[in-house]
Amino acid sequence: MSFDPMALAVDWLDAYRAGDIEAILELYAEDAIVHCGCCGIQTITGREALRAYWLDRLRKYPAGTLDDLNPSDDGTMISYVTSTGIMRALFAFDAAGRIKELDCSPSH
Repeated sequence: MSFDPMALAVDWLDAYRAGDIEAILELYAEDAIVHCGCCGIQTITGREALRAYWLDRLRKYPAGTLDDLNPSDDGTMISYVTSTGIMRALFAFDAAGRIKELDCSPSH
């Protein structure tokens, strides 16, 4: 692995907090899949669907401060504060250091 998965998770949160849609999308692999359990269960695939998802998230649920960051067997786990509470996101990365899969949901 020639990248730091923990640093990439922080880069993702920084882009999210800044509301920078282009920086967020740049972090994802072309074939990335997002599983979101935040507002019902959704699976997002494809660049345009990912862009629409993030535009909605940025508008409705801006990210606040980092809550926690840990490596996991499957990638990196990050939790962060939003207006609706603490959210958690589990990242899996491809060999190039792009997000290939993201699972997010409210932290319980």
